[in-house]
Amino acid sequence: MRVIPISARAGITGFESPAAEYHQLGLSLDDLLVTHPSATFIGLAQGDSMQDVGIFDGDVLIVDRHETARNGDVIVANFNGEFVCKIIDTKSRLLLSSNEQYQAVAIHDYDTFSIEGVVTRSIRCHRQSPLLAEL
Repeated sequence: MRVIPISARAGITGFESPAAEYHQLGLSLDDLLVTHPSATFIGLAQGDSMQDVGIFDGDVLIVDRHETARNGDVIVANFNGEFVCKIIDTKSRLLLSSNEQYQAVAIHDYDTFSIEGVVTRSIRCHRQSPLLAEL
């Protein structure tokens, strides 16, 4: 992958010349984004409940099933038959949103609950991907 080092700041007045020297990295996006390929799946975020941690509607979530969820992790879980993306509070057994408009949800013994994986990365597409348009 070739990377052109461009620093973008608020109040941009211009960019470095495209002819400027660039660096080549011996790295693929797969290597950068996926730690455990055989235990990783991709999901799409829906809604605005996680926006304050930078996950917005339509973002691509990279979810690692190999990782053990720790208190405060962003997870994907099956909660009573519905897939949810929330922050896990393991001490209080709560599912937390990062948007103040949503209340915490308690995980009771009678609930069907399983953690499907830990969200390790999220990707925002600034133009809709043809691959995602079909979903």
